Amino acid sequence: MEKFKDQSTLHLFEKGLITENQFEEIKTYRSLKIFSLNAELKLFLYLSVLLFTSGIGILIYENIDTIGHIAILSLLLIVIAVCFFYCFKHSKGFQKSETTFEHPVLEYLVLAGNILTCIFIGYLQFQYKPFGEHYGLATLVPTIVSFFCAYYFDNRSVLTIAITGLAAYVGLSVTPQDIFNDSNNLYASQSLSYSAVMLGVLLVLWTIYSQRISLKAHFGLVFLTFALHIVSIATISNLTGYETLTWILFALILAGSTYYFYKASYQYRAMSLYVFMIVYAYIGGNIVLFRIFENFDFSDIWELLIFLLPAYFVGSIIMFIKLIKNFHKEIAE
Repeated sequence: MEKFKDQSTLHLFEKGLITENQFEEIKTYRSLKIFSLNAELKLFLYLSVLLFTSGIGILIYENIDTIGHIAILSLLLIVIAVCFFYCFKHSKGFQKSETTFEHPVLEYLVLAGNILTCIFIGYLQFQYKPFGEHYGLATLVPTIVSFFCAYYFDNRSVLTIAITGLAAYVGLSVTPQDIFNDSNNLYASQSLSYSAVMLGVLLVLWTIYSQRISLKAHFGLVFLTFALHIVSIATISNLTGYETLTWILFALILAGSTYYFYKASYQYRAMSLYVFMIVYAYIGGNIVLFRIFENFDFSDIWELLIFLLPAYFVGSIIMFIKLIKNFHKEIAE
């Protein structure tokens, strides 16, 4: 690896992209054998937040009768207040562009405070039911708090919590209606699928709008990642439906989704979007082909189909690898 880096640096020097002084400085720096622990330290910080919040949950569960509800809620509220006090004190305030804390620990303090806020609201609703039987509000309130924290403190981890909460709220708002209107599970599944598709479309539209007004444009990849998974899973799950019109409709939605995320993956130069787009398109395409071919009689050539099946899968793997390599080459240029 070191030899490869030295050759790359020499190649840049020979092309005149760096000066001789810069070339010598790079060689001197690399001779010091200094390496960064930034990623490892951030990983440990993230794990510490997860362990801390998990420990709070276990503490509440195991001592709920001995400590008391008021004491637990008060403790949570104090910890949340301390977290957000330090975060607001050291933040640069809301900005439309990408911002960072001076110290990376504060980013994870925001995450800890947000998770504890969700725990606090959930525990409060479970024990005292301030929202009554409107459990959707108990999901919506921490979702709004998460969106506020994500945009104010520019935190992608909190943004994922916010989008997850929004998806949960959409599910909670649809499922009870389906139970009362129709007891058919297939109908309920379709209703949730339509809601999921609409949520995915809203996430895409918000991403486009945010790009136009330059509002946290770097959040776009997070929104699009959620939109891709939500829309694709919702459409694929309905391709196996027995109603012809239903699976054709969802097949068209999947085709449109594939085209859009194909373009978006190049726009954002995002390998993750491209890979999952191909995977979902491949799965959906195979299901559609099966739905089409199920109306034909292949009893006379079924042996040939079995013989060609391994070649089809091997060819699919080769094509997948080529697509990934070509994409990586194109975005690297």
